[in-house]
Amino acid sequence: MNVTLSLGPVVSLIAGILILIMPRLLNYIVALYLIIIGLIQMFGYGRMHF
Repeated sequence: MNVTLSLGPVVSLIAGILILIMPRLLNYIVALYLIIIGLIQMFGYGRMHF
Protein backbone atom coordinates (compact mmCIF):
# COMPACT_ATOMS: atom_id res chain seq x y z
CA MET A 1 0.00 0.00 0.00
CA ASN A 2 1.42 3.36 -1.02
CA VAL A 3 0.57 6.51 0.87
CA THR A 4 1.51 9.82 -0.73
CA LEU A 5 1.90 12.75 1.63
CA SER A 6 2.33 16.24 0.20
CA LEU A 7 4.42 18.52 2.35
CA GLY A 8 2.66 21.78 1.39
CA PRO A 9 -0.76 20.98 2.87
CA VAL A 10 0.84 19.62 6.06
CA VAL A 11 2.77 22.87 6.55
CA SER A 12 -0.41 24.86 5.85
CA LEU A 13 -2.33 22.87 8.44
CA ILE A 14 0.34 23.40 11.09
CA ALA A 15 0.53 27.13 10.30
CA GLY A 16 -3.26 27.46 10.57
CA ILE A 17 -3.34 25.70 13.93
CA LEU A 18 -0.54 27.88 15.27
CA ILE A 19 -2.36 31.03 14.13
CA LEU A 20 -5.50 29.89 15.96
CA ILE A 21 -3.53 29.15 19.13
CA MET A 22 -1.24 32.19 19.07
CA PRO A 23 -2.72 35.01 16.92
CA ARG A 24 -0.03 37.47 18.05
CA LEU A 25 2.56 35.47 16.12
CA LEU A 26 0.70 35.82 12.81
CA ASN A 27 3.50 37.75 11.06
CA TYR A 28 6.17 35.24 12.04
CA ILE A 29 4.03 32.23 11.19
CA VAL A 30 3.16 33.62 7.74
CA ALA A 31 6.81 34.48 7.07
CA LEU A 32 7.99 31.00 8.07
CA TYR A 33 5.23 29.41 6.00
CA LEU A 34 6.26 31.34 2.91
CA ILE A 35 9.92 30.48 3.41
CA ILE A 36 9.19 26.78 3.90
CA ILE A 37 6.86 26.58 0.88
CA GLY A 38 9.44 28.44 -1.22
CA LEU A 39 12.17 26.00 -0.23
CA ILE A 40 9.91 23.04 -0.93
CA GLN A 41 9.16 24.37 -4.40
CA MET A 42 12.79 25.23 -5.16
CA PHE A 43 14.22 21.87 -4.17
CA GLY A 44 11.27 19.72 -5.26
CA TYR A 45 10.48 18.04 -1.93
CA GLY A 46 6.75 18.40 -2.56
CA ARG A 47 5.91 14.72 -2.16
CA MET A 48 7.21 12.04 0.13
CA HIS A 49 6.34 8.39 -0.50
CA PHE A 50 5.83 6.03 2.41
